[in-house]
Amino acid sequence: MTTQMSHPQRAEEWRDKKRYLWLMGLIAPTALFVMLPLVWAFNQWGWHAAAQVPFWIGPILLYLLLPALDLKFGPDGQNPPDEVMERLENDKYYRYCTYAYIPFQYASVIFGAYLFTATDLSWLGFDGGLGWPAKIGLALSVGVLGGVGINTAHELGHKKDSLERWLSKITLAQTCYGHFYIEHNRGHHVRVATPEDPASARFGETFWEFLPRSVIGSLKSAWQLEAKRLERAGKSKWHPSNDVLNAWAMSIVFYGALIAVFGWGLIPYIVISAVFGFTLLETVNYLEHYGLLRQKLDSGRYERCTPEHSWNSDHIVTNLFLYHLQRHSDHHANPTRRYQTLRSMDGAPNLPSGYASMIALTYFPPLWRKVMDHRVLAHYDGDLTRVNIHPRVRDKVLAKYGLTV
Repeated sequence: MTTQMSHPQRAEEWRDKKRYLWLMGLIAPTALFVMLPLVWAFNQWGWHAAAQVPFWIGPILLYLLLPALDLKFGPDGQNPPDEVMERLENDKYYRYCTYAYIPFQYASVIFGAYLFTATDLSWLGFDGGLGWPAKIGLALSVGVLGGVGINTAHELGHKKDSLERWLSKITLAQTCYGHFYIEHNRGHHVRVATPEDPASARFGETFWEFLPRSVIGSLKSAWQLEAKRLERAGKSKWHPSNDVLNAWAMSIVFYGALIAVFGWGLIPYIVISAVFGFTLLETVNYLEHYGLLRQKLDSGRYERCTPEHSWNSDHIVTNLFLYHLQRHSDHHANPTRRYQTLRSMDGAPNLPSGYASMIALTYFPPLWRKVMDHRVLAHYDGDLTRVNIHPRVRDKVLAKYGLTV
């Protein structure tokens, strides 16, 4: 039986030790501004090559700093007692932490557009505009805040409040991934950990195989879900209330305005940042349910989703950065539960480190499989019939373990 991890501390003594640490979620959308003094200083010292490095703060944060901090500080280990859940859930401070992400996000995107296209950045110490090494780093850094923004949109989009739902779509506009608002809530949460879910990775499937399958499959699914909803309401699928269309319209209007202001030279910035941003989302999708499978019942329906159908990590630093996204089992069990009340659950399979550490590993399939395949098998006690196996490798894997198809 799956239960909440137990903690003996009494409810009246309990306090959220992470309360003000949740402001770490604002690091990604403010990092570009924070780095500017360093850029200026490097140029003043004559270190012009080094002055381009701070523009790579997004990848540096994602691939180096967060994994190192996860390694240093390790798992969290703190769960809120049941008795404080309602009070914690209703504390509006936590939702304001997510709301604050959005203005900083768009300030950074617009300021990044200026930096990318400016021909005179003498105030930063450059002779003219940015070189392409700095421009690429800038676009990737803005992509990182877009990817983290999708996670912020994920938190907001699960809520019942109409304001938070609209804020979710606004946050997704940067990465042109507004259809995620539909597919994640009404598609992924229904089909999670099944072969029918494009966002659940299969055992033996590389990330590079998964990426197009998830991107295209999620897009198709979102459109079909909205078309059916509008059909039931007696409306055309092209009706303005189609949440896929109005979400895409936000991206078109936003980037159309930026191109009108900064020119067509902004297009590489838009493409690099948007594609890298939604690719980060798909990387996380890949590792969250890799190889996990809900079993079919005699009725032909899948069993209820339980904590054992999501990979978790309780590493505190990345959880602060991603609003407890890594407590993924509790999220699937309670999708509307706010991030501050999500708990680590007994029975959930655990990743060896935080998401930030695992993301880079997904890019190298042999390393990923060396780290993860034996964990999938151990989770199912070696029973491959309970694993969500990629069709391409099914025969080979089953034959390796002496099983028949």
